[in-house]
Amino acid sequence: MSTERAANQVAERLSALDELLRERDGLLTVMDRVVALQGTARLIRVEVGADSGFVADLEAPDQAVVRWMSGTRTDQLQNLVVPVGQGIGGRVLAQGRAVRVSDYIGSPAITHHFDAQVRHEGIGAMLAVPVVGRSGRTIAIAYAAMRNATSFGDFAVGKMHDVAEQASTALRIADAAEACKADAVAAERQRVQSALHDSVGALLFLIGVQVRDLHQSVQDNPTLVDRLRRLESDVSAASAALRESLLVMTDTTPERALPVEIAEYARSFEARTGVPARFVQLATVAPLDAERTALLVAVVREGLLNVEKHGNPQSVIVSLGPSDDGGVHLVVADDSSTEVTGSPSSGLGVRTLAERAVRLGGHVSLVRDEDGGCTLRCWLPG
Repeated sequence: MSTERAANQVAERLSALDELLRERDGLLTVMDRVVALQGTARLIRVEVGADSGFVADLEAPDQAVVRWMSGTRTDQLQNLVVPVGQGIGGRVLAQGRAVRVSDYIGSPAITHHFDAQVRHEGIGAMLAVPVVGRSGRTIAIAYAAMRNATSFGDFAVGKMHDVAEQASTALRIADAAEACKADAVAAERQRVQSALHDSVGALLFLIGVQVRDLHQSVQDNPTLVDRLRRLESDVSAASAALRESLLVMTDTTPERALPVEIAEYARSFEARTGVPARFVQLATVAPLDAERTALLVAVVREGLLNVEKHGNPQSVIVSLGPSDDGGVHLVVADDSSTEVTGSPSSGLGVRTLAERAVRLGGHVSLVRDEDGGCTLRCWLPG
């Protein structure tokens, strides 16, 4: 008895497993657009009893392309372009309702642009119905075909409408699944982007800080100064490569990404120092070329570096906006209440930025406020 019970339990579990596998296959079918439409072509033959079934997907409001087939003998219909009004599918596209002919080649009810393909395939009777989306518009065309001349009755038309409704549901689910997958990919890309920015970006920033500190202390050693300059150049190149990689991951251009990158620098500064840092975009800035964009990013980086090295602020504000004269104005300001060490306007980084700005027709300045805070300003012509 125990052996029989065990055998029954195994049989029940196998049956449950088979059911789960069938449900999985059904779910996969409707979660993939291609599989869903290929399945529709096969389902037409089963439900209608047709010799062949095929489905055309819309590539434009006035044009469909036959892509999925079942039971066909040749590839004559594969990738066949069906404009609105042409053939039986084009008529469905024009009228938005079922169209049926008992003898395709001899029918006066349709145009005969595709007689050659139909004749090669050996099709006699044909029935086509629209697959209608949630918006009420045709999103695909489902066809049933017989090899001999015959009539598709109302029962067959009803079955085709049922198949088309199932196809519409499957396409909605497939599109939703694709959107969810795209959202998941975007979220993962954003996670990796943030991780790279916070780890590699922060490391390059700290290396740059240390190199610049060494510059100030080894001015009397030309050999070491030269090596530090090369190292600084390498760090700058690595930072630029990282920025380009992050921009690729966001699928955007350097010009469009400028506010995003500035905001990221402010966020990274706040996470690293604990000092609140806010980015304010005063108004939309007209697109800038890569050189101007790179300079503005460098100004933000230098401004935050000066605050971190010399200041003791309660907060930092970075603002970006257009100027009245058609240019662009960037400001990095802090509210340090203690005296900064050294003269910030004489730093190598600020002088280098000022020289780059002059070459572009702009200017960079760093001034100390009466309360001890610093304001780094950059203006560039449009």
